[in-house]
Amino acid sequence: MWQPEPGWQSLPGGMGPSTLGVWRVGDQVVKRFAAPLPGDPGELSNPRHFAYWRRAVEVAQERLVEATPGLRALAVLKVEEDPEGITLWQPYVEDSDLPGPFVARAVGRFAGADLAPYPWFARNQLADRLTRVERGGGWKTLERTTVADIADRLWRRRATHLATFAELPMVPQHGDPTAANLRGRSGEDVVALDWSSLGLGPVGADLGYLCLTEREDFAVLTEAYADGLPVGLAWPEQIVTGARINAVYTAVSRAEWALARVADGPGALAGKYRHPAVAPYLRSLQRLFPQIEPLL
Repeated sequence: MWQPEPGWQSLPGGMGPSTLGVWRVGDQVVKRFAAPLPGDPGELSNPRHFAYWRRAVEVAQERLVEATPGLRALAVLKVEEDPEGITLWQPYVEDSDLPGPFVARAVGRFAGADLAPYPWFARNQLADRLTRVERGGGWKTLERTTVADIADRLWRRRATHLATFAELPMVPQHGDPTAANLRGRSGEDVVALDWSSLGLGPVGADLGYLCLTEREDFAVLTEAYADGLPVGLAWPEQIVTGARINAVYTAVSRAEWALARVADGPGALAGKYRHPAVAPYLRSLQRLFPQIEPLL
C-alpha cells in the first residue's frame, strides 16, 4: 500500500474526493490521488463530473494551462502512476496575499482563454453539486435556523436558476478559485493550484466562487472580473447573474454542510453559530444577502 515518506510535512487543504493527502517535501509539493475502487461512487470515474479522479493529472500531462492568460499553472515536475493511484510532484508556491481585484481581473482574463475542450473537462458543476445535496435530503439543517424561509425558497427555485445559469455564455473555468488555490504572481497573471475541477462553465461562475473568500465587496470584484474579460464575450448583466447564482447556491450549501457537522452535538443549534468550523461559512452567507434577494 502506498504511504508518504517519513519526514514529509502534511499540508492543509487541497483535498478532493480522491485525494489521499498533500505534503511539502523541501521546495516541492506531493499530492496523492487514489484510484476508484469497486463500490465507489460512479462520479469519480465520470470524466465530465467535477469529482473525476484523474483530471488534475490529465491537466498536468497535457501542460494545458501553463501559458494561459490570467491564471496559469507551474509545470509539474514528476508524475508517478501505480495500480493504486497517482502521485503528482509540483513546485511549492509561496502565498503572495494578492489583492482581491487583481485576482478577480485575472480570473476574468482566464475566462477568455482559447482552450479546446477535452473530454475530461468538468461541466455542469453547480448542478452536480446540488444533486449531491439533494441525495442528502436538501438543506435540512438550515430548516432549523432563522434563514429557513429563504433557504426553502431558494431550494424550490433551484431548477429555474440552474436553467438560467446554463443559458449563459460558456467559458473556461478553474472550478475552485479560492484564496488557497490562487497563491503566486507571475507578472499580470496568478499562479493557480489544484486544477482538478478545470472545465467549462457559465460566465461569472468562477467569480461567484471567488466572492466567497475575498474581502472585497461583490460589486468591486465583479467590476474587476468584467475588466479582465475580453470585450464582447458577455454582457455585464450576464456576468452578475452567473456570479450571483453560483455564489448564493454554493454559500448556502456550504453553510448547510458546516452546520450539519455540529448539529448533533450537545446544546441548541443557535449556540453553535460561532463555532470556528461554522462561523466563516455563516459570515460568507451573510455577506451575500444583497445577492440572495434578487433570486427569491
